Amino acid sequence: MSDKRVTYNTHRRLMAIDQYISQGNYPTAAFLAKKLDCSIRTIQRDINEMILFYKAPIETRQGRGGYYYSDPTFFLKSVMLSEGELFSIALFDQLLNQYKNTPLEENLRDIFKKITENLPNTITVDSSFLKSNITFIPDLLPEIDAKVFESVFSALQNHKTLLFDYRPLQKNTFMERKLNPYHAVCQKGNWYILGFCHDKNEVRVFNISRIKNAKLTDNMFKVPESFKPEDYFDKEVGIWLSAKHKYNVELLIDKEIGTFALERNFHSDQNIKENPDGSIFVQFETTQLPEIKRWVLGQGKTVKVLNPPELVQDILSEIESVQKMYKSTK
Repeated sequence: MSDKRVTYNTHRRLMAIDQYISQGNYPTAAFLAKKLDCSIRTIQRDINEMILFYKAPIETRQGRGGYYYSDPTFFLKSVMLSEGELFSIALFDQLLNQYKNTPLEENLRDIFKKITENLPNTITVDSSFLKSNITFIPDLLPEIDAKVFESVFSALQNHKTLLFDYRPLQKNTFMERKLNPYHAVCQKGNWYILGFCHDKNEVRVFNISRIKNAKLTDNMFKVPESFKPEDYFDKEVGIWLSAKHKYNVELLIDKEIGTFALERNFHSDQNIKENPDGSIFVQFETTQLPEIKRWVLGQGKTVKVLNPPELVQDILSEIESVQKMYKSTK
């Protein structure tokens, strides 16, 4: 990924040499050595490195021996990356695959291209080796129409009311909705828009992938000063429900997956305790019971809900419905 790496002190010295040469005063090796508190041999080595690795057009003025740039527009790019940082840039190219469902992918790839093109000549970013050595498994996400995405964010930025057709999760038809978009949220690759719904006369959450025929109106609006995005979702759990009431969630996790539970961060305000029998007790507060319900059901018999009672009852009702569904297939 890199033909040569320089230390921090060397890089700082090269940048100083570049500055002195760019001033056009024809600095000599002796002058630079005195200014930078190093030997003349070190300066000569640095000059050779600048020519060889940074393609610096350095020449000396006849009769004086001072350095100058034959191309006065040249300057040393102030970029110094560690091996780990270079690896992260290479990973970035692969991680963009997670944004294939949105127009953001193309924009981010353009940014990535500009970053890599502006690196010094000594640095080459090659992410091809990752394709055989590392596997990425992104979530399979619904695609978002590029025009819809653009309209939603234009309305959000310009404070204009948005008109669109929307298909709720429980419906198989689209319904016209009018929205004052207040805030956008990306959860695990899925995009949502949070705002005042004119039809329901309250703040609601809409999944952008279920929106079509989005159009900006000429109606302007102001976001209420009292509006706080965090009041309508829990960024550590989810945005499945526009709810403001917090519930005290208590879970008992079987020792079978105890190690997993101890490693997992359920919430930043969580209380977690390992019981003598190896089971794990977890407690935290959240407004997002539907998301907790989905996770608990996905764990089967290894997770039991202790609180709140509403969630316990919801889990029992879901289990009963599933049992009826399978009984009807016999």
